[in-house]
Amino acid sequence: MTQLLLGGRVWRTTHEFWENCPILLCDGRIIAVGESALESTSDAVRDISGMTVLPGLVDVHTHGRSGFDFNLATTGQMKAMKEDYARHGVTSVFATLASATKEEWRVSVDSIVESGYEGVHFEGRYLNPAKRGAHAERLLVPLDANDLADTLRDIPIPCHVSAALELDGDGSFAQKAIEMGATLALGHTNATAAEARLALERGATAFTHLYNCMPPLHHRMGGAVSVALTGNAYGELIADGIHICPEMIALGYRCLGKDKTVLITDSMSATGCPDGEYSIAGMPVVVKNGKALTVEGALAGSTLNLWDGVRNLMAFANVPLSDAIAAATVNPARMVGIDDLVGSIDPGKRADLLFVNDKTELCEVLYQGRSVMAENQ
Repeated sequence: MTQLLLGGRVWRTTHEFWENCPILLCDGRIIAVGESALESTSDAVRDISGMTVLPGLVDVHTHGRSGFDFNLATTGQMKAMKEDYARHGVTSVFATLASATKEEWRVSVDSIVESGYEGVHFEGRYLNPAKRGAHAERLLVPLDANDLADTLRDIPIPCHVSAALELDGDGSFAQKAIEMGATLALGHTNATAAEARLALERGATAFTHLYNCMPPLHHRMGGAVSVALTGNAYGELIADGIHICPEMIALGYRCLGKDKTVLITDSMSATGCPDGEYSIAGMPVVVKNGKALTVEGALAGSTLNLWDGVRNLMAFANVPLSDAIAAATVNPARMVGIDDLVGSIDPGKRADLLFVNDKTELCEVLYQGRSVMAENQ
């Protein structure tokens, strides 16, 4: 069945809006955008005048929401989470697994695949103990290529790996990740600037939650942060105003630029839920006033919705929606290699669309062309 959307203000990857731009959808895909959308007969016509049309959001670093955690959730709970992500505008998710045993990870991955998630982000095990954050130290292991091969073997969806690559002495861990088709990021790291540059030379293309769980920027020891801010890799930012202050969000965006900034939530199970006692990968977490902390006082993910992150980036860095939206759509999709499927409003892409009003409130979500009741934000 074909559906023609008329009258919308449509975002393009050139960071501009096309006014009154027709979009033709069919069987969950975008068929045509612009005048060419009017050349085919459509089964249904819908007027969306007054709406700004954006691509569905892409969260490549999220541990859960709705009371559930990807490490521990059942397949049914993961499916329920997927629906809740969509109601909040996130139509593509790399389910993120915190530190656990390989056997526990495999059980989680099987449920993630069965639940229809776009990919898996392994953020655990291969971390620097000095920068482990909320990850249990007993679950951390050396960076070993064979161990990684066991982790990634026979996973039928894309994989992204965060690791403290300064601990990859001979580069074999990074080499194995690339050989097996995973994308690779430097994170939970104590890397010097030289070690961070070497990680990029060996195939890393991103920095996991930039600033967080890495040495702070210092005028005599720039470390991984300085390499991220002066290089050409992607940098994840948690724009909740808690993990990073607004001024450092603005600095990060100014340095990374509109094509390399990647907004993430790093959300945990309490997202969308009241304050209280929760967990992340089985570790106890207390959430108060929306701030999640372990019993040791470490930040344990966020309770941020990605659409709020977009609006925060606009406010913190003083950038327009036409630039900010890329950081939560096409940029993360490119970072993890799924931009052929999602992340922009182009022919052939999945029909994942957001309808937003002039107050930047989320009014409706289309997931694979199907309308999802949006949680107005």
